[in-house]
Amino acid sequence: MNCVNINDLPKMMRPNEQGFYGVYGGSVDHPVLAAEMEKIKAAFYSIIGDADFISEMQRLQETYVGRPSPIYHAKNLSNLTPNGAQIYLKREDLNHTGAHKINHCIGEVLLAKKMGKKKVIAETGAGQHGVALATAAALVGLECEIHMGVVDIAKEHPNVSRMKILGCNLVPVYEGAGTLKEAVDSAFGAYLQDPENTMFAIGSVVGPSPFPEMVAYFQSIVGGEARAQFKKLTGGLPNEVVACVGGGSNAIGLFSGFLDEASVRIVGIEPAGEGLDTGHHAATLTLGKPGHLQGFYCYFLQNEDGSPAAVHSIASGLDYPGVGPVHCHLKDLGRVHYETATDQETLDAFMTLSREEGIIPALESSHAVAYAIRRARELGTSGQDQAILVNLSGRGDKDIDFVIEKLGL
Repeated sequence: MNCVNINDLPKMMRPNEQGFYGVYGGSVDHPVLAAEMEKIKAAFYSIIGDADFISEMQRLQETYVGRPSPIYHAKNLSNLTPNGAQIYLKREDLNHTGAHKINHCIGEVLLAKKMGKKKVIAETGAGQHGVALATAAALVGLECEIHMGVVDIAKEHPNVSRMKILGCNLVPVYEGAGTLKEAVDSAFGAYLQDPENTMFAIGSVVGPSPFPEMVAYFQSIVGGEARAQFKKLTGGLPNEVVACVGGGSNAIGLFSGFLDEASVRIVGIEPAGEGLDTGHHAATLTLGKPGHLQGFYCYFLQNEDGSPAAVHSIASGLDYPGVGPVHCHLKDLGRVHYETATDQETLDAFMTLSREEGIIPALESSHAVAYAIRRARELGTSGQDQAILVNLSGRGDKDIDFVIEKLGL
């Protein structure tokens, strides 16, 4: 699958010149950051029209990342609901580094290199973005600095070890809850100290322009591949496509291939954590309100004074109070439905997929698997001709120790 022309992406996932998707998104108002963002935006739009860059991206996607990732028909999982919907998996877990994050990290480091930067800096939650960025930086010879909350460092030890082996400088973040939001704040603060030699390489479709459109562009390869592969495999399109949503990069990647297909129901799954009524969740689009967060306008979970609320998810990569502006826009348009899965449903799905199909999924992806299992049961015998395509956005190596301890295995 070749890199798409950015103008060929569905209109509803393209921002205006000011970086807004409807009323969401926008540009940062910090004068130093705003100037740097404009430089990044200009460089981004320049390179994605450059034949040499496209050629290098395609070479690395094929020979380094291992694209295209396959679509797998999960027959054993589907058979748990006799005559129910058939479940298919887009296997982003098979990419080099084990998740979809490498798709945009390759693009980001090539952009940084083209701009003459010496270092890339970023946040990470579950560590998948941190590993992918450290990997890509090592490939092209850039320094890499990753900021990670201390709670996530303890929880995602395998990815912490990978980042260290790859040569990145891992910065523990102790402030606040010690999770993803605080890691973003810390990384932005460090970036401000030397924007001339550093590029912020954000890990999702969040933040001020141009990050949401940049990450969405690089992730759109997932949806383009999936659409073509599913047609070849089945002769048609899925009835539903499903992905977990934290910041929203894996989801918009898959959704991009189907947004213009009115017959396809599109569903994003947020973390309900310990329950929507407990306050221990990260269901941003379900229970959040619009406001300004970290340089952009989006739905986010708020305290009474409008500050970001504490959030919780069993999956570190979804433990964020906000969400990408493109998802906010798609929610308001009614084109994408946003539902939830609890921690317990997620753990159950993690174990079910592992033992029925021999595929150990990331806890983030397990939210989407949980919904697919639930949806197949809801459809029952009426769903026998239905097909649900799930973006299996990452593999669960990083989560194994945590799950074993959690379940007492």
